[in-house]
Amino acid sequence: MAARLRIDLVYCGLLCTLFCGFLIAAEKDSSWSYAEVTQEQHEVRLQWWNTARFGMFVHWGIYSVTGGEYGDKPITNSAEWMMNKGKIPIAEYEKFADQFNPTQFDAQAFVKLAKDAGMRYLVITAKHHDGFSMFGSKCSPYNVVEATPFKRDIMMELAHACRDQGLRFGFYYSQCQDWHHPGGMGNNWDKTIQRVSFDEYVRVKAAPEVKQLLTEYGPIGIFWWDTPRDMSEESFDSLHSLTALQPGIITNDRLGKDHEGDYKTFERRIPRNAPPNQDWEVCMPISGSWGYKRSDRSFKSIPTLIRNLVDIASKGGNYLLNVSPTGEGTLLPESVERLKAIGQWMKVNSESIYDTTASPFTRLSWGRCTKKAYAGGSTLYLHVFDWPENGELLVPGLKNKVQQTYLMADWKALETRREVSGIVVSLPTTAPDEIDSVVVMKICGTLDVEDVLPMPQKDGLLVLQADQADIHNNEGSQDARVQEHEGRPNIGYWTDAQAWVEWSFKIDKPGKYEVLAELAIEAEKTRFRLVLPGQQKTVELSSTGGYSNYVNKSLGKLDFDKAGEYTLQIRPENDHWQPINLRQLELNLQYTEKER
Repeated sequence: MAARLRIDLVYCGLLCTLFCGFLIAAEKDSSWSYAEVTQEQHEVRLQWWNTARFGMFVHWGIYSVTGGEYGDKPITNSAEWMMNKGKIPIAEYEKFADQFNPTQFDAQAFVKLAKDAGMRYLVITAKHHDGFSMFGSKCSPYNVVEATPFKRDIMMELAHACRDQGLRFGFYYSQCQDWHHPGGMGNNWDKTIQRVSFDEYVRVKAAPEVKQLLTEYGPIGIFWWDTPRDMSEESFDSLHSLTALQPGIITNDRLGKDHEGDYKTFERRIPRNAPPNQDWEVCMPISGSWGYKRSDRSFKSIPTLIRNLVDIASKGGNYLLNVSPTGEGTLLPESVERLKAIGQWMKVNSESIYDTTASPFTRLSWGRCTKKAYAGGSTLYLHVFDWPENGELLVPGLKNKVQQTYLMADWKALETRREVSGIVVSLPTTAPDEIDSVVVMKICGTLDVEDVLPMPQKDGLLVLQADQADIHNNEGSQDARVQEHEGRPNIGYWTDAQAWVEWSFKIDKPGKYEVLAELAIEAEKTRFRLVLPGQQKTVELSSTGGYSNYVNKSLGKLDFDKAGEYTLQIRPENDHWQPINLRQLELNLQYTEKER
């Protein structure tokens, strides 16, 4: 097959060069451009996307036939990088196309699984970095219809299935990296390649394929570019201008030339705070690898996935959750189980996700909040991750009059009362949902929320969680950050000894407090300073047995000699720092100043 592909590529290259001359000339005359779009037009175009909040990402290619293994050895990184990480020659990698025959693939069933999970759009890899087209490309025979025994256009089948079931359909396309084409970027290991320019690659392959995807597959909701690299103005314009073929299309920020697209993309991480004045999306695999990898068993837990969705929605973003079909065309049972569990939660609680906007609260110790505005008031959806043992939920700093409060699970009315620190909701003893129980609160008037710092409970206990901390990295670094483990946030990737974290809070009862930390340490020892204005303690801790083995350890005692606002910092000791994963701090009142 390799020899046939090379002959066909030369022939198709000549045809596409002629075709693209007309294509580029025509597209350059297009009067439409992102620069000319008004903010109002932008908002109208993104209206469906901003109400959707949840979509499915699909990474699928011929690498799936080996399960991310080459030569009986697992490949590092995600499976779709197998050709690159394994330094597999083009002629050798092409053989995987001969084995790709996913006869169990059912586009309608696949889309139904996404729809039942509560997802409202689907984006799939039409071409990833390996250069293989998962559709019937007219300018490269290296595609699923011509080069595999399957001989079906997967993109066409999914496009029809999405339209049939009411999901928006979108394409991922790797416009710069192409490890198969002699002009594509990224292949620096196969010395048999007869190089041509990148502009030539765009002219004969990328631009014609993008045009085909935007003209032959019906309405396309999203075009998802990836790995922007330096390119000429001519190549950029020839790709960018093609999106005018679908005037309602939405694009991300990864085309190149600092082009912002319609929204910002966060990969594998949820930002602590939403980017100001931007639409944004988090893409994240359901396990560790984007593409199917047989050895990958690091599936995110159901609580983590649901709480990720809620966390992202509470900040005004979208969650694009990736799944990876096998070489047979099916998803692993672990993926199906998780999608169905999310769907069950969404059947009860989807109102608190769809068409919501960001939380008006800076911090909520017990969970998250999403909201909807209506004439004369707002609806707050209080997502309670940690059900209060005392049966009282404090909504801090809320000044508005409460019109109605009830549980979304059973519409049972709940009593509320006003206190100095906010509104207190009286809850039943047992949470309706162990992962996230939603309390619906309807309020009157324009939202009025005072930013209230965390305070100790009546028993003197103050819990400072990882996602309540301010993280200070070196400029340009994002090393230390909040991540999820077993459904709970923690500060991880804290490798830089110059990075430090702090919490702001109020103390209403002066006295001596013991500081407990719930953390995990892999190294034999680590050392840091616990810093409070006017005092500090050096703390040395030993290993807990690994980064996933969390234990509670005392960090010592601190004196708070008066009521007021405080900041507490953890600062690594430069020469003695080893990374930790930190879930939370607890300040436990030992005795008050009056009792001293």
